[in-house]
Amino acid sequence: MGNAGLMLINTLINIYLFLLMLRFLLQASRADYYNPLSQSVVKITQPVVGLFQSFLGPVAGRFDLATLAAGFVLKVASIIAIFMISGYGMPPIPGLLIAGVAALASAILKIYFFALIVMIILSWVAPNASHPGALLVMQLVEPIMAPVRKVIPPLGMIDLSPIVVFIAINLLDGLVVGALIRASGFPEALIGL
Repeated sequence: MGNAGLMLINTLINIYLFLLMLRFLLQASRADYYNPLSQSVVKITQPVVGLFQSFLGPVAGRFDLATLAAGFVLKVASIIAIFMISGYGMPPIPGLLIAGVAALASAILKIYFFALIVMIILSWVAPNASHPGALLVMQLVEPIMAPVRKVIPPLGMIDLSPIVVFIAINLLDGLVVGALIRASGFPEALIGL
């Protein structure tokens, strides 16, 4: 299998990791579980998460450790498989652990980034949308927007809080996730989307 095939497999695993972290964030934000999109995410990710639910449960009813563990193990296993198939042998364990954490953090930040973009577009074109997707996006981003809105309230019809959140996401991505990726010793393309 060539480099293109390995990168395709890595991309597919990263997309599935993205769905796992979306499930984690939907539960953490207490989004509507019965929303059709929430149900789809749960059904797609349940085969992997179910393996960890017997011994890992939610913390404080919100933070699903089974989903985090599933994402972490999936990413670490995929890096090991890519290294083995490529003929490099077993990668260093400390680097693998750091890469797994970096991949989870990167996926979570990207979900928030894209959700904020969708929220901003929806606020312009359909401010009172009742589509299940629009409702889910609003429920997902509200927990990170509410604390910022308390500090920077909307100025009439202008809400500056998304700008502050975008800056925070970019700082976290560049500083924290970037540092984790460098510390892991693996190429960035292998870890994140």
